[in-house]
Amino acid sequence: MPAPALAQSAFDGTWKIDLNKVEMPKKPDVLLLQDGMYHCKSCVPPVSVKADGSDQPVSGHPYYDTMAVSVVDDHAIHEIDKKAGKVIADSTMTVAADGKTANFEFTENRGDSTAPVTGNGTMLRVAKGPAGAHAISGSWRTKSYGSVSDNALTRSYKVDGDTLHMHTPTGESYSAKMDGSDTPYQGDPGTTSVAVKKLGRRTVQETAKRDGKVISVAKMTVAADGKSMTIAVDDKLHGSHMSFVAMKQ
Repeated sequence: MPAPALAQSAFDGTWKIDLNKVEMPKKPDVLLLQDGMYHCKSCVPPVSVKADGSDQPVSGHPYYDTMAVSVVDDHAIHEIDKKAGKVIADSTMTVAADGKTANFEFTENRGDSTAPVTGNGTMLRVAKGPAGAHAISGSWRTKSYGSVSDNALTRSYKVDGDTLHMHTPTGESYSAKMDGSDTPYQGDPGTTSVAVKKLGRRTVQETAKRDGKVISVAKMTVAADGKSMTIAVDDKLHGSHMSFVAMKQ
């Protein structure tokens, strides 16, 4: 084989997540809207704000510093998250008439990307809220995503010697030695550094950190045919696990 083919890494190229091959976290989101207050009990740290549509200050979250929650009707709420006055996320959650499922839609402005990330999906109720609370109250598990814009599903890798380079359309990137040492992570305020370790010719482990604390560990394995990559993620921040498959483009 020619030398360039021998030198190419199994990770080299652009990969796109297949939404039909995603294993969602089993740990539910826990929400409560009652007596004019909205509580996200599963958020880290938990959030409690007035549900009057005004910007309410929140602390401890790297992506936003205010949250505005509005009651649309008995089955729906609208949420706008901002940081330094800039809209970061705009989302709506609507509970079905039977109360067993809910649909959500979102738009997010990530990093330096000029195009927002958009998407929608479905949630399943796994526990009811207290009597008299708004319909969104209770425990919910994400069932599936109906659609997500390509800029959130796509990322590119390039191996150069013992260094792995990663970048995304939304402006996230790193260049990390594959020896487990920390390197800066760019373009994501919630991730400040990453440590990448090569576990084999087709497997690497990516440990994301925030201010030195591990927030997630992802094991990425390229299939023998080089056409797909399985990513298994342990979310240390929320205590959950998910996995998905990305296809070589």
